[in-house]
Amino acid sequence: MSHNDNPDTMPSEEAPRWEATQAEDVFLPSVRVQIGWRDIEDAVEQGAIVPSAAHALWASWAAPGNPLRVALVTTTPASLTDDEQSETYVRGSHPMPSAHPPQVHRGPAFSFTNTLYYFGGMLAIGAMTLFMTLGWELFGAWGVFALALGYFTGALLVASNLLQKGLRTPAGILATLAVCLVPLAVWAFQTGVGMWPEGASDNYRDYHRFIDWRWLTLELATLVAAVVLLYRFKLPFMVMPVAVTIWYLSMDVAHMIMQKEGFDWTFTRDVSLVFGLATIAIAVWVDLRTRTAQDAEDRQDFAFWLYLFGAIMFWCGLSLRDSDSEIGKLVYGLLNVFLVFLGAAIGRRVFTVLGALGVASYLGYLAYRVFADSLLFPFALTLLGLAVVALGIWWQRNEDRIHQRLAGWLPAALKPLAAR
Repeated sequence: MSHNDNPDTMPSEEAPRWEATQAEDVFLPSVRVQIGWRDIEDAVEQGAIVPSAAHALWASWAAPGNPLRVALVTTTPASLTDDEQSETYVRGSHPMPSAHPPQVHRGPAFSFTNTLYYFGGMLAIGAMTLFMTLGWELFGAWGVFALALGYFTGALLVASNLLQKGLRTPAGILATLAVCLVPLAVWAFQTGVGMWPEGASDNYRDYHRFIDWRWLTLELATLVAAVVLLYRFKLPFMVMPVAVTIWYLSMDVAHMIMQKEGFDWTFTRDVSLVFGLATIAIAVWVDLRTRTAQDAEDRQDFAFWLYLFGAIMFWCGLSLRDSDSEIGKLVYGLLNVFLVFLGAAIGRRVFTVLGALGVASYLGYLAYRVFADSLLFPFALTLLGLAVVALGIWWQRNEDRIHQRLAGWLPAALKPLAAR
């Protein structure tokens, strides 16, 4: 299992756990092991145990009344995700102190309950953002402002209540809804006091449809509100609107700079690339801070959405560059190879996936160029596809070893990013 979403242990050049059992003390009666369900999943992923046996063992160990089932004591319920409320540590009958910072689940499990949470939450967020209708204009600017403020307050109150009950996933969705209401409230307030710039759209839906520098006040207010609320709630999903807003900001800043010269696609593309790099840099900074934090609540994956949108902005800006130079195309291919290995080193699959797409694109270009107007082109393309499949199989079988080797090449300051 890649550390991407669950970086729980530090990388090591040592053999896997089940291969390192020659040590004389590992079977002593005094030895206790602290594990969770994700450790069992890791073992399944790496071929140490079959899925059916994994489920049977865990069901037996974690059954209510089993002496191996131990309640969590290192963290308060409010600082755990919903799935962690039921997670059980197998460690004998006595708690054992850990030399490492408390491990925290890096994201909610893909369960039916969480699917309902996110589906309902995204419907609510969409209703307040993408699907705003002209009917809202019947309320007037101040009516919309009052409604947005009311929804904002209500969402935060419900989020606080859910957080106190340990329901972190729905709390995060409600807090995210509150952040998404900030641009609506700012737009309504500016319109109400007559401060909305001339030439700007009078329809809030256009905020999510058209590039315009006049949206900058909405975006800056959203970023400020998100930082304040993140400090208060510390729920990773709240970073999602931050990443989206940075993406919007990149396009609107480019529009502001170009407003006198007219729209320039090339400039907009390059601004996206620069903003993508800046977002990735912010994600690295956030990731380093969370991985080295001692407080369990601070060790959640706050960097995920920043990595995702930053990588997409950078890669799209890079891939949309057109070059007639073979050297330029070669550099593009090498940069994508670097992204593949970077993703493997730090366990962020978004870099690996985008880099693989870029490498495949470059190899496809080479195949077309070499076999242009040749009957061999379909065969060359087929062989290329099969080679990519074979590479994927090899990568899956050796992913942990690749990660450990590449992690060793990271600069010392970035070593924590390789934690699994």
